[in-house]
Amino acid sequence: MGSRNDEGGDTNPFAGNHQSSSTSPKPLPPARAEYDRGTTSVDITFDTNDLKDKEKELQAKEAELQKREESTLNNFHITCFAAGIIIEEKNWPPFYPVIHHNIANEIPIHLQKTLYVAFGSWLGLMLCLVWNLIAVTGAWFKGQGVEIWLLAVIYIILGVPGSYLLWYRPLYRAMRTDSAIKFTLFFLTYSCHITFCVFALLAPPFIIQGKSLTGIMSAIDFATWNATLAGVYFIGFGLFAIETVISIWVIQEVYMYFRGSGKAAQVKNEATRSTMMAAF
Repeated sequence: MGSRNDEGGDTNPFAGNHQSSSTSPKPLPPARAEYDRGTTSVDITFDTNDLKDKEKELQAKEAELQKREESTLNNFHITCFAAGIIIEEKNWPPFYPVIHHNIANEIPIHLQKTLYVAFGSWLGLMLCLVWNLIAVTGAWFKGQGVEIWLLAVIYIILGVPGSYLLWYRPLYRAMRTDSAIKFTLFFLTYSCHITFCVFALLAPPFIIQGKSLTGIMSAIDFATWNATLAGVYFIGFGLFAIETVISIWVIQEVYMYFRGSGKAAQVKNEATRSTMMAAF
């Protein structure tokens, strides 16, 4: 009952299995699962003709609204004009409108030249006051005191808007509406303007102490010890002199028109009538 040897021909059935178990089997590669995602491509097409039609429709509606707005605005201006109300839209200066100014369309042709020169005198006054501030600032740095610089600043703050409100706008409206009262207001305020210009080009030291104005007397005083500052003051004196000459020409031209048009007699009659009514 013993096991047979190799000579007997019997073999161990487990011999081969024992040898193969000594080596580990190789793992199988993972199987790839393929899924049908069920995605389908969708073709989207745009109708350019519909877009163009809608764009044209929107443009037509916008044009119609703009026409209605312009028509409403024109009707409003016509109604105001019929009622004697003048609409003043700010249009000057073009880059930042702060005042209404339209000489070419609102002023009679025979008065436009005089008003253009008056407008130039208003701009000239601004130039004179700005140059005056520059010159006085230089004098302040040279030890003339801060008081003169403060006065030069006050001249600009009060002079630029004050000259427009007191005499240029009354003259503009007087020429536009041919109002005798506005002409009278212009003569009163513009006379004060000319008086200031004459005082500035002289710059006497006995009324305003210091050199707050670039007049001839201030320039001569500076010439004794600072030629550069004296030259700046002489330029200011020249600007005020030109401004004075232009202003005198303007008031003469306006007065000639005022007297020739019969406005002077009208004002005199109204003044006489008012005096008589007050007496009664």
